[in-house]
Parts: sequence; C-alpha cells; structure tokens
Amino acid sequence: MAKHITHDKVYDTVARDNFPAMLEVARYGRRSAAFDAIIAATHDHFWDPLDPSYVDLDQPFDLTTAMLVPAEQIIELNSSVAERLDEGQRIALANEIQRWNLSAILHGEQGALSLSASLCHILLDPGAQEYAANQAREEARHVTAFSRYIANRWGTPLPVGEALGGLLNELVLAPEVYKKLVGMQMLVEGLAMGAFASLHACTTDPVLKRLVQLVMTDEAFHHRFGKIWAERTIPKLSAKEHALVEDWAARCFETLLFNLSNIRQRHVIYSAFGLDWQWVRDACREVWGEAERRNSLKVGTNIFRVLVKTLLGAGIITDRTRPLYAAWVDLRELEGEADFMVGDAIAAEGIEFLRARNAGRRRIGQEPI
Repeated sequence: MAKHITHDKVYDTVARDNFPAMLEVARYGRRSAAFDAIIAATHDHFWDPLDPSYVDLDQPFDLTTAMLVPAEQIIELNSSVAERLDEGQRIALANEIQRWNLSAILHGEQGALSLSASLCHILLDPGAQEYAANQAREEARHVTAFSRYIANRWGTPLPVGEALGGLLNELVLAPEVYKKLVGMQMLVEGLAMGAFASLHACTTDPVLKRLVQLVMTDEAFHHRFGKIWAERTIPKLSAKEHALVEDWAARCFETLLFNLSNIRQRHVIYSAFGLDWQWVRDACREVWGEAERRNSLKVGTNIFRVLVKTLLGAGIITDRTRPLYAAWVDLRELEGEADFMVGDAIAAEGIEFLRARNAGRRRIGQEPI
C-alpha cells in the first residue's frame, strides 16, 4: 500500500488486472459513507448538453466579426504581431487561439473521463468506486458538450499539445493512486476551475458563458474528491512519502506553468496567418516576461494561482518546495485567504439554475410534476 500512499481504507486499491478482488464477498459490505454527500448531490447539478433548455450549443456566433474574448486577453494582439495583421486577421487569430485553448480543455475532459474510469478498476471501496463511476459519467457529458461547441464554431478541435498530452497520458496510466488524485483531481481540476472562471468573466459568447458555468457545477464536486483524499492522507504520511507526493505535485505544476500556453506547441495556428512561430515567440517575449507572468498570478482567477492555493491548502507544500512556488505567487497572501475555490460562487449560481430547471424533470416511471 505504500506504493499507492493512501493510508485510509476508503482509498485502498488493487492492481488494475485483479478483477477477482472485486468479486470478494466481503468487499460489498465495506462501503464507506465518505462520498455519500457528493454522490447524493449529483441530482442537484444534473444537466444534458444535448438539451437546449440547459444550454443551446447550436446558437450561432459570428467568428469573423467578433472575438470570443477581448483583445487584451490575447498576448499576441498586445505585441508587434498585431501590426502584421488587418482587423479581420486579428479577430481570426484571437478566435483560433481560443480554439486551441478550448481544444485543450476538451482533451483534459477526455483525460478526466478516462482517469475516472481507471479508478473504477482499482478502488476497492464500493462508495469510492461509485463516486468514480459517477464522475466518469459527468466527464463524459463535458466531452460531449465541448465537442459539440467546438464542432459548431470551428468544425474540429486542434490536436493536444505535447506537454498536456504527455501529462494526461501519465496520469491515466499511472498505477499509483496518489498520482491520479493529486495530478487530476487536485491540479488539473483546479486548473480547469480557474480557466472556466476566467472564461465566464470575459467571454462575449453567451453560449460559452453558460456552458462553462454548467461544467463548473460538476467540477466543484470533482475537486472535493481529491481534497477528501488529502485530508485523510497527508497528515499520516511519513517524511519519505510526503516528499514523493510533494515532488510529484511540483513537477506537475511546473509542467503546466511552462508548457500549457507554450507558443512552440501551438505553431500550427500561426502558420495559417503567414507568421513564423519563433518570430511570434520573440515578439511576445518583448511584452510578456517573467514580471508580467508574476503579475498575472496575482489575479484571483489565474489558473496557476488556483493550483498553488489548492496544494497549499492540502498541506502538500512544505519548506522543501516553498521557494519554487514563492517565485511566482505570494504564499503568505494565499495563506491569509478564506478556504474557498475560485469559481465556487459561479458554480453555486449554476446549481440554483439547475435545481429550478430539474424540479419538473420527468424521471423514468414518474409522471411529470
């Protein structure tokens, strides 16, 4: 069990190919109540991405005349890159960059779906397994929703970036449950909440605004699954085990920080505008350096600030790795903040909408209310 670093029976695991362990008679009676509240709350945030009464993904948006997010949110358009483009090209470039970002979100949702399904293969506790199965169902609707949105706006998504694709592959295939829970349930889910909160605040597309809010109603609960693991596990770790978790979290953070929006990885976008990606990189560096990056991390919805707050709140960051994060974020400021997740208010508002919408929803075997 040290390999998985769980220290709590609700997170006990077996090898993914040990299905006979799932058929042990005694296992069925060991169901924990640790996740009952999250599972029961599923009904409060049910939504159907193919039902326009929740979100009308077929509602049009003219990508040739309007940007999905304001120009000030696009680093390239605040550099000399903008001078080489006419107004139509600037709009097109801004929207292609959002296509890249939303494609990354789609790939991340697919990673979360596959990872949740993989947890079903290894978690012994029936309650934990039920939660993982429930999350897989919710991640599946996110994949459907973002696939449909991207198809309606652009036709197809863009390929996954090397860094994100590599990290998702590592998380899904990792045999160690702590890597799955820290990497996906805490870091990637936390990153998603920050990204969705930012999009909700700035997008000019009402369809995208509603879509990300609905996804946030699910993600807020997914993030809690990782927090429950941290609360039950981190205080019980040996120094050696804590170092393993801490170093893994730091590596994931650095991978995301330095590669998620890496210009080289999205070179396919620039070539369509006759721009050399290396020139674009250099132009962006003139207006966006380490000082600007650090300043951006002071914004509450900044995705990387959200990641650091998640790790800090979970007790994963110690003096060993504190300097790595302190180089980018004011940790004392984070420690002084209330224990809330960025986007919680948006998600709560979304849940109220869903409760009202679902109040009259007909279920199998029932007459309409």
